[in-house]
Amino acid sequence: MKVSRIQEAENHERILDVATRLFRERGIDGIGVSDLMKAAGLTHGGFYGHFKSKEDLVAQACARAVLRMRQNWTNVIDQATGDPLEALAATYLTPKHRDATGRGCPMAAIGSEIARQGPHVRRAFTDELRPFLDYLSRNVHGKSNNSRRQTALATYAGLVGALIVSRAVDDPDLSNEILSAVANTMHTKEVERSQSKTSPRSSRLPVPKSRTKHSSRSRKS
Repeated sequence: MKVSRIQEAENHERILDVATRLFRERGIDGIGVSDLMKAAGLTHGGFYGHFKSKEDLVAQACARAVLRMRQNWTNVIDQATGDPLEALAATYLTPKHRDATGRGCPMAAIGSEIARQGPHVRRAFTDELRPFLDYLSRNVHGKSNNSRRQTALATYAGLVGALIVSRAVDDPDLSNEILSAVANTMHTKEVERSQSKTSPRSSRLPVPKSRTKHSSRSRKS
């Protein structure tokens, strides 16, 4: 029985959706094509009608996962009423996100595996991540484009690293502590930035001693 183009497109989307979830849950090498197609409710034989190879599927699945992460993070930043970094930390560094590996951040889930994949996969991952880093750089505080870029990169790496470590430890209390520590650090930095902006510079400058003495003599005379 010939599958319609509409059904074929729906099957393609289903395979990609299942792949993005299972790769994050089990790892790229943790599930084969046969089991993946079974999870999608399709036969193994139909796989190569959609993808050239498993590597091709991995590249497309990773690109989709990063694209959706980018869309989610952009929504958080756009809707933030205060500092965007605090808003990101409040949604990213949570036990709920930590425990939802299959639907969470792809970089935290399979970033180390992406580094060992071929150039096709790494390029697809990079091409989807780069626009978000550029966007984040335009939405953080900084005195120059370079300083904002550095803040954006460090923030992204800090968020991802905190999530990875919180998942790696087997102590729930320590895991929660790691998430809270990074989130609190971002909050502290924002408070410091706000204070440095609102505090008048003149209040931080000492009055020269010679001027004080001169003023005193003038009042006596």
